[in-house]
Amino acid sequence: MKKRHQQKLVILSIALFILFNAPILLLFNSSQKAFGFPLIYAYLFIVWGSSSLMSFIIFKKFDE
Repeated sequence: MKKRHQQKLVILSIALFILFNAPILLLFNSSQKAFGFPLIYAYLFIVWGSSSLMSFIIFKKFDE
């Protein structure tokens, strides 16, 4: 694996650690709805899905 791909994965891991940390999660803990779901569920699934997509793109470029 190239050094820059490793660096991208480390940056992604740090970003996810920050985004899934309790103070950030508590910002979205309200009774509001987004897409018919509570706001915190929408936030969790959007962050999780986007991180999965970003890691897929990084690993796909690694295979080339």
